[in-house]
Amino acid sequence: MKCRISGLRTEKFTHLFGRSDGYLRRYGAVRQIVTSYPGYPDRISLCDIPVGETALLINHIYQPADTPYRGSNAIYIWEGCTEQGIYINELPEVMNGRVLSLRAYNEKHFLIKADICEGQAVENFIEIFFADPQISYIQIHNTKQGCYACLAERFE
Repeated sequence: MKCRISGLRTEKFTHLFGRSDGYLRRYGAVRQIVTSYPGYPDRISLCDIPVGETALLINHIYQPADTPYRGSNAIYIWEGCTEQGIYINELPEVMNGRVLSLRAYNEKHFLIKADICEGQAVENFIEIFFADPQISYIQIHNTKQGCYACLAERFE
């Protein structure tokens, strides 16, 4: 597998860290204490947030392109996390034990292929999708909740 899997860049979210509930509401965010592990996957680090830590639940535009595929959904952010998870030719552990949806897009941000699989099979699907030269990137989502998980890009 020759790809880079990356979490979200932290810059979009740091203004929310440590702010009041009123401030969070203005941005459609809610602060929650993590009560189970796994169960609160952080979209920056690509790790499950530990019990007792604080998570921010926020709506995230995962497909901002001006196409019919534009989309958003709720995601968790580990409050205070500033280290972006980047995995070169390996899968983040947070994918294990989850059913995932892979959505492969071309350079014009149109969906070309899609499928679902158990987390352990993601590597095979990434290889199959990237064998198609028209695929530019793959968005990976948690299937049950539909929320965005991470981005896979070609890496040579």
